[in-house]
Amino acid sequence: MAFLGYSIFMTTWWILLVIYLLIKTRQIKSLSEQPITNDKPALAIIIAVRNEEEDLEKALHSVCNINYQNYRIIVVNDRSTDCTAEILEEFASRYPQLIITTITTLPNGWLGKNNALYQGYLSSTEEWLLFTDADVEFHPDAVSKALNYSVKNKLDHLCVLPHVVSRSQALNSMLGTFTLMMMLQFRPWDVSNPKSRAFIGIGAFNLINRDAYEKIGTHKAIRLRPDDDLKLGYTVKKHGLRSDALSGEHYICLEWYKSISQFINGLMKNAFAVTDYNITRVIVGMIITFLLFGLPVPLMLICGNLTIRLMAAVIILFQMIYMLNPALPNKWWHALTIPFATTLVVYIIVRATWLTLKQGGIYWRDTFYSLAMLKGES
Repeated sequence: MAFLGYSIFMTTWWILLVIYLLIKTRQIKSLSEQPITNDKPALAIIIAVRNEEEDLEKALHSVCNINYQNYRIIVVNDRSTDCTAEILEEFASRYPQLIITTITTLPNGWLGKNNALYQGYLSSTEEWLLFTDADVEFHPDAVSKALNYSVKNKLDHLCVLPHVVSRSQALNSMLGTFTLMMMLQFRPWDVSNPKSRAFIGIGAFNLINRDAYEKIGTHKAIRLRPDDDLKLGYTVKKHGLRSDALSGEHYICLEWYKSISQFINGLMKNAFAVTDYNITRVIVGMIITFLLFGLPVPLMLICGNLTIRLMAAVIILFQMIYMLNPALPNKWWHALTIPFATTLVVYIIVRATWLTLKQGGIYWRDTFYSLAMLKGES
């Protein structure tokens, strides 16, 4: 009887969840629909790079050819040991708006990327700052549209949700579930509501007004946060400033990770940090995530009677409907991988927590940071 009650609850929950997400995700405005700005406020595009030779040329080519005049690109080369420096010099010789800042040492009490972004800010004077990554491709009109939306709506901070793709179809199917979880956790459709606690920050596109950035304490305030992009959005909202999020499909694109193994290793670095290194939050979050996303369909199909299996089929049907949402870059069959993808996410969180506790901290860009030091920034 308890199993039947659980099955009814999960079926109802998934039906309501999909309806909720279909409504809410369509409330996220699209960057592509925004007009190009006629006003051209000064902009500094700040990119932190370290050993980025594989993707750097493609990304720099797009950012150096945007349809915007009043901007500079400040690329901060953070102790690269590959051909990154040579690529940067070649681009700087062709594009006078590109400036290179080179870091040879890391100051105590800083994560490398956070310090690099902060050094980029110190090299700038512009009214607006765009923090982005070295693997992001920009549509020529993306920056102009984003600035127009920000100025028109008197925003302090704008985040654009990138169009994330991977050459790995297996990883693409995992990303469908991961995105679903992120949507529920951060609720980008509510970020602009000053009464909502929703916030978001994306490393691919964090656009912030200089006065707002200085008001929140710059990257100094989050200098030891592996999840610096999220924490930037959180800090903006915490200070009562105006933030918003747009969908950047086909306008802001990146290949986040190239394989499932890269995905696992990449998230390992900040999965524990997102919980502010709180073990209770990790345990509770892991249990809830598995019970709601990973367990229902397999359990109902394997252990249920005909009625319960039909309810499992209804859940799968609604999961497919969600994956077919035109606002998301998913395929219908990605719904079939939700149990596996959920198990993978739970594994990443558990392993990241265990490794951090075992080591007493984390390794970030070959530098060790103790857990006590990291918690001081939580």
